This record gives sequence, C-alpha cells and structure tokens, in this order.
Amino acid sequence: MRTESMLFGGVAVFFGGSAALYGVWSGDETGTVALVVACGMAALVSFFCLIQYRRRGSRAQDRAEAEVADGAEPVAFFPDESMFPIVTAFGFALAAGGVVYGLWLFLIGLGVLARGVFGMAYQYAQR
Repeated sequence: MRTESMLFGGVAVFFGGSAALYGVWSGDETGTVALVVACGMAALVSFFCLIQYRRRGSRAQDRAEAEVADGAEPVAFFPDESMFPIVTAFGFALAAGGVVYGLWLFLIGLGVLARGVFGMAYQYAQR
C-alpha cells in the first residue's frame, strides 16, 4: 500500500498546486473549488493507503521476489443478505422527492437515509 499512497500523494500535490495557480491566474472560484476538492479526495485516498500500510505492513504485491501464491489468502467472510441497501435507496428517493415537494419530506428522507447508511456501516461491527 505504500506505493499507492505515494502515487495518490503525488496526485494530491499536483491538484493542490494546480488549484493554487489556477486560483491566482484565473480568479474563477468554481474551477478552483473543483481542483481543491480533487486534491482533498486524492489526499484522503493517500492517507487511507498509508494507514493500511502502517497497520498491516507490506503485501506480497509490494515485494519483487514474491510468488503468486504468496498473495492468495483464504476467503473468510461473505455477508448475509441485508435490508440496508433497500433502506438507503428508499431514503435517498424520499430526500430527492423532498427537494421537489418540501422540507418536511426531505428531512424524513434524510433520517431514513442516515439509518440505512449507518446500518450498512455497522452491520458487521460485532464480527
């Protein structure tokens, strides 16, 4: 994961520098914000990969002398069926409809959407 972290770190630096230069030279807020968001997203992926590298160490793909069999791991877990993707989709549909029909429907949809997202995120937390 160290290589991926450095790669996305370089992408983040590129977008950060581009955002700074673009913001100074063009004066366009929209493009500058888009470049800043791209920099943030690349930095987030770089940070995630770096943390995974520090927690787990190098993988078989990171070593030049590794064999294909070194990267094979046992498949340990397949999730059961879940209702949370349907709850999340329903909450998103309600929230999108709330944009058209009113704040009350949007807030209900936001609550259902939050329940679905947190349900998916913490469904297997006890595992």
